[in-house]
Amino acid sequence: MRDRNAPLSADAFDALAWAKMDGLLPAIVQDGASGRVLMLGYMDRAALAATLETRRVTFFSRSRQRLWTKGESSGNLLNLVAVHEDCDGDALLVIADPVGPTCHEGTASCFGGSEPAGPAWLAELSAIVAARAGLADETSYTRKLLARGPERIAQKIGEEGVEIALAAVTRDNRGIAEETADLLYHLAVLFEAKGMRWEEVVAILRERHAERSSATASS
Repeated sequence: MRDRNAPLSADAFDALAWAKMDGLLPAIVQDGASGRVLMLGYMDRAALAATLETRRVTFFSRSRQRLWTKGESSGNLLNLVAVHEDCDGDALLVIADPVGPTCHEGTASCFGGSEPAGPAWLAELSAIVAARAGLADETSYTRKLLARGPERIAQKIGEEGVEIALAAVTRDNRGIAEETADLLYHLAVLFEAKGMRWEEVVAILRERHAERSSATASS
């Protein structure tokens, strides 16, 4: 049995349940950074093959009866990260990095209320920081901080770390959350300066968890 935790590859998709929907499978697109659900489309064999080959998410248009690559006219592409099938092999989960808004109405998602909650919103924070970095607004604190370089950003991160430590013993939970928010913001600025993503940190946490779980199981 194929490990569904591994991304789908071109040599495995022949086993999918294409016959259930006359050769089409629903494909849910999820933002690779935030986890936000972006849209729903349909893929036939050719669309899935094109997606895997070009790394640009491609669907089969039921109204036009042809393949179409998301963003082929608007430029709002979906760059493929991975494809996973569900347990029955009759639906696809497409992980992608969007370039611009996904919805034709100009919004990030076709599902209006799907803004990520909890820690997943950190991806939105990084997007905000990146947008402000590209503005010509000389009054922007983010822009000025980036202009001063990693050394100044590192100094601010150190200051915020101390503020959290002090808040832990002198303030309530709201105060701790406020100081943590300041630290996370400055970390997002550092990541922008260094060209990093939150996923790099999460990947290390997962690696450490797997190593410790493996060590515990073997002991």
